[in-house]
Amino acid sequence: MNFSLGKRLVFLAIIFTLNACQLTSNNMESAKKIANVQFDGAVKQLLDHRSGKGLYQQDKTEKEKKYWPDLSPQALEKKYQQRLVIAATFTAIEQHSLSAENKINYAIIKAQLDNNIAQYHFKAHYMPFKSESGFHSNLNFVINNTQFSKEKHIESYLNKLSALPSYFEQNIHWMRQGLASGITQPQAVLIGYEQSILAFIPQYAEDSEFLKPFTTASKLIDTKVLAEKKQQLIEILKAKVIPAYQSYYQFFTQEYFPNARKTIGVSETPNGIEFYNNRIKHYTTTEMTAEQIHRLGLSEVKRIRQEMKEIIVKTGFKGSFSEFTHFLRTDPQFYAKTPLELLKEAAYIAKQMDAKLPSLFKHLPRSPYGVAPVPDSIAPKYTTGRYIGAKNDSQPGYYWVNTYALDKRPLYVLPALTLHEGVPGHHLQISLNGELDNLPAYRRHAYISAFGEGWGLYSEWLGIEAGIYQDHYSNFGRLTYEMWRAARLVVDTGIHVKGWSRERAMKFMTDNTALSTHNVKTEIDRYISWAGQALSYKIGEITIRNLRKKAEAKLGQDFDVREFHYQILKNGSVPLKVLEDQISVYIEIALVKIAKEKRKVEKVK
Repeated sequence: MNFSLGKRLVFLAIIFTLNACQLTSNNMESAKKIANVQFDGAVKQLLDHRSGKGLYQQDKTEKEKKYWPDLSPQALEKKYQQRLVIAATFTAIEQHSLSAENKINYAIIKAQLDNNIAQYHFKAHYMPFKSESGFHSNLNFVINNTQFSKEKHIESYLNKLSALPSYFEQNIHWMRQGLASGITQPQAVLIGYEQSILAFIPQYAEDSEFLKPFTTASKLIDTKVLAEKKQQLIEILKAKVIPAYQSYYQFFTQEYFPNARKTIGVSETPNGIEFYNNRIKHYTTTEMTAEQIHRLGLSEVKRIRQEMKEIIVKTGFKGSFSEFTHFLRTDPQFYAKTPLELLKEAAYIAKQMDAKLPSLFKHLPRSPYGVAPVPDSIAPKYTTGRYIGAKNDSQPGYYWVNTYALDKRPLYVLPALTLHEGVPGHHLQISLNGELDNLPAYRRHAYISAFGEGWGLYSEWLGIEAGIYQDHYSNFGRLTYEMWRAARLVVDTGIHVKGWSRERAMKFMTDNTALSTHNVKTEIDRYISWAGQALSYKIGEITIRNLRKKAEAKLGQDFDVREFHYQILKNGSVPLKVLEDQISVYIEIALVKIAKEKRKVEKVK
């Protein structure tokens, strides 16, 4: 070959390669731009759908009439079909071409959309209630969140309650469809449930809980107007609201309860296994199978049981594990005498933890929280405690403590419960999430169960570091709560996939925890009626603790717990895979920074 010709060919090849690289680079940039524009468009479409704007604009007159969700068959089917179209728009987006932030956004908002689609597909609206609450009792939140700052707020409240009967009728319609198709809550978890309906049927309308907002009405509203509006509400209660509850009570006791299914596992319902697998993915954000989760639960139960035995030895108790838990369940020293005593103890523990927060966190939420009892109307079948987030910036969050059946609310578990529901658990995480102004609204107010409940359980463990468990009994209480969550992995999958009976599930929980018999019963009924949700706690907590172990191992003496917690919480509530990726990036960046600092020191030497 002619040498000069060869040089020219090589030169041309290099130029061609460079041009090709430039074209490839340009194409990649173009693909990224297109993907991000498509994503922004899909998000706008979904948000318009949620708010009834743009293509989904509702007739103004009709919109004003809808004080409650429209649950008519036509409305639900229409929303379902619209969501399928929007989901197809998201699916068409090249996810790998999205920006780093939009990849997280996509994972979160697409999961929200997929869950809404799945709920309709599997006919979840046939069961608009769980063992502990339902559409009728959730009106407690409407009452508690209503503030009469202006006269128009009272008018809106009256109109809302006037429209309540049709909302109840629509829910009853779907419950009848559930009876006809075998998709009901199990009869076993509904014993005594009618009491939660009766709680809203007072002997005299003047005693109704719905009048509560008048007690906190603004003093700027004329007293004569307040008196007139209150009387109007009393008439609405007599004519519409109380009759709606009476009608629901009659339907529930005479038609629904007698004909509810006698089986307890969701696998016994049409498409039940498919639905349960869908719930696993939704609540854990993983690809784990029911069998893998069941085995993980058994492994965790075995590990925690050994730790519990070691603490029993430290207490000096002479007897078996079951004898020790019987002692804890029955000895009066472990129980509050009055509701106020229990609430005060919870508040004291909360303030103890408040003082520890600066040593563990770089950023703390602006909003405060209070400690309050679970409302009497739902307390008998309600869980032992729960966090209720603030509706807006003018309201606090609340840590609800169940003061019903005080002899079933042991003080030795109260530190763990308080850390989970208050700080550094749900209040801290959810409040910080809502204050992340750099995130879109659909992420600021998102709650991903595996992340949120995993963080809550991790927060209980963090109490060891904070010095909250000051005796062997409270530390045993912490392990009881961890065991409770580990046992959930076993009993939830056992009930819904493996054909476990309610009695077997209760025995497993009773044998392995120090929870009171009452708590065991209400919890098992909760898992039966809320398939899959109980799986999120332990799987999320294991992920967070493993990530901490990884960071501690990689960073050694340079590990900073405040920085680690910031990195966990900085992007809000995210799927576990996203969380794992963001902590891996944090570790890599930290290692580079540490290496640079070491080089600087070596140069000085």
